[in-house]
Amino acid sequence: MVPSSYYIVLSAAVFCIGVYGVLTRTNAIVILMSVELMLNAGNLNLVAFSAQVGNLQGQVFSLFVMALAAAEVAVGLGIFITMYREFGTVEVTKPSFMRW
Repeated sequence: MVPSSYYIVLSAAVFCIGVYGVLTRTNAIVILMSVELMLNAGNLNLVAFSAQVGNLQGQVFSLFVMALAAAEVAVGLGIFITMYREFGTVEVTKPSFMRW
């Protein structure tokens, strides 16, 4: 069995990559993917500790997080499509306001 410290290190690395992507990129789609990386890092921890403890609560909770992430992507892509139609780009620094 793989020690849980390996999962924690991997999860921290994935989370740090996600944070770096959110803080340094201006493309909205890349930012959304970085947020997904951060959520997956949390899911990795949930599943790893759930397997170590021997119950299914963490795995079930990670399924809820994945469902929430899917809903987030649907809403985010809708916003990005609207932003692209209005401004011709998905760069988050270009639009200073969003209105009809």
